[in-house]
Amino acid sequence: MGMQDKTSDDTVLHAQINGFYYGSFLALRNIDLKIRRKRITAFIGPSGCGKSTLLRCFNRLNDFTKGTRVDGQVLFNGQNIYDPSVDPVTLRRRIGMVFQKPNPFTKSIYENIAFGPRINGYKGDMDELVERSLRQAALWDEVKDKLKKPGTALSGGQQQRLCIARAVAVQPEVILMDEPCSALDPISTRRIEDLMQELRDSYTIVIVTHNMQQASRVSDMTAFFNVEMKEGSRTGQLVEYDVTAKIFQQPAQEATQAYVGGRFG
Repeated sequence: MGMQDKTSDDTVLHAQINGFYYGSFLALRNIDLKIRRKRITAFIGPSGCGKSTLLRCFNRLNDFTKGTRVDGQVLFNGQNIYDPSVDPVTLRRRIGMVFQKPNPFTKSIYENIAFGPRINGYKGDMDELVERSLRQAALWDEVKDKLKKPGTALSGGQQQRLCIARAVAVQPEVILMDEPCSALDPISTRRIEDLMQELRDSYTIVIVTHNMQQASRVSDMTAFFNVEMKEGSRTGQLVEYDVTAKIFQQPAQEATQAYVGGRFG
């Protein structure tokens, strides 16, 4: 790949959202944000500023919430995912999701991984895919002798790594993580952070986190969102988006400075 085509090929997702609505409530406005390929991008900001809402716009999970509406578009490799021709199920195979609370299926560890590929008609060696996915999620050595045991029998941190393995098993391009460590202890959290950095070589990762230190440790890019009061309701907006070191050390906006400064003392 020559240097000249680096910029065009570097954007995997581009959100251009004038407004995102829950019914008549404007939850997000004026978002123009490019997610770079094979980087970790962190979304930070106070509660209610629309971080998780925007994350769910990237794989249309908001479609499941009645009355939601996107005014604008989200481009995935240049195609608008809100175009009527786009199948959301196919889209979610390519843009996976890991939730705040680990949510393994009530199936065996093996079946947790094999389930998605099987539905998608995977024809390769399933044992090999299960092992590879568990290895990618740094879980194989801990579970290789108990693949028939239920995924729910694992510890919280292991369950979350199982959910990451389940997400990578269908070979997505992007993995969205909505506060993936907020239910975990510090040791499990650090393991997931290390894991994210290993996965970055193969996947684009977008993470919503309340943990500033986490954002500064793991991400390449950081987007800071804030809440503005508009006609009595709280609307989220993007304040600043830049290389993580810049956001934390020399942000351009006063609001960013106040937020990261306050968190770091």
